[in-house]
Amino acid sequence: MPYDVNTIFQIAGIGIVIAMLHTVLKQMGKEDIAHWITLIGFVLVLFIVISLLDDLFQQIRGVFLFQG
Repeated sequence: MPYDVNTIFQIAGIGIVIAMLHTVLKQMGKEDIAHWITLIGFVLVLFIVISLLDDLFQQIRGVFLFQG
């Protein structure tokens, strides 16, 4: 399955939104909430990357084990 740049733009968009939310919340004095939002964004992006890595390893396994 060829990957297009939509996933890269999706990750970048999440990063930009999280950065803006973090900045706004920090300026409002809600630093603890800002850190939680950043952590949630990091976990969300981590799930996206893990799913892409799973697809990559499945393709590698298929090539070397001659499956599908």
